[in-house]
Amino acid sequence: MPARNEALALPYVFGEIPSEIDGVLIIDNGSTDGTASVAAQYGAKVVSEPVVGYGRACLAGIRALEENPPDIVAFADADGSDDLSRIPELVAPLISRHADFVLARRVPSESKALSIQQRFGNRFAVFLIRLLWGYSYTDLGPMRAITWASLKKLGMKDQSYGWTVEMQIRALKQGLQVMEHPIPYRRRVAGYSKVSRTISGSMKAGIKILSVIFREAISG
Repeated sequence: MPARNEALALPYVFGEIPSEIDGVLIIDNGSTDGTASVAAQYGAKVVSEPVVGYGRACLAGIRALEENPPDIVAFADADGSDDLSRIPELVAPLISRHADFVLARRVPSESKALSIQQRFGNRFAVFLIRLLWGYSYTDLGPMRAITWASLKKLGMKDQSYGWTVEMQIRALKQGLQVMEHPIPYRRRVAGYSKVSRTISGSMKAGIKILSVIFREAISG
């Protein structure tokens, strides 16, 4: 879980982590509020990535797992918006070998769970993916699970907002068995979004996502 200034949300987040999860890795992405200390108090392994960037944080987490890799990796946000108690539902198809990559399709449980700009951006991005690669994703949500072997095939490299869409496109290009599973989604439990709740943040994220889509299309 990449985390930047999520000290207030982490107690709630850790309260939802199911017992089936073998280990929790928090990537402290330049926090100034004691996020790393709170995560350590709850028994998480903490990795520091001081340079801000969602994809950069995820890549730091993957590097930290290289020495003793797990069979399955799940990604989620650390703000409490993802229902972590439902992670076993994402992992089950991987264990049964019915999928290589399972994406949580966000089902808003309240009207403000997803902003207008998030809804529009998702629809436009998945439309482009369907147009270019013929697969009908419905979401670009952050919570997802993937086998370690499949993750390594993707060669992930995006260091910012394009991480999620890059993973979904490369999963298709690599011929992975992909599945979406509906999961309730709510507003963050504390703090504020660094991206989706500001016009400038949303614009930057949108431009980055589009650039990744077109980059992946050009690269074949």
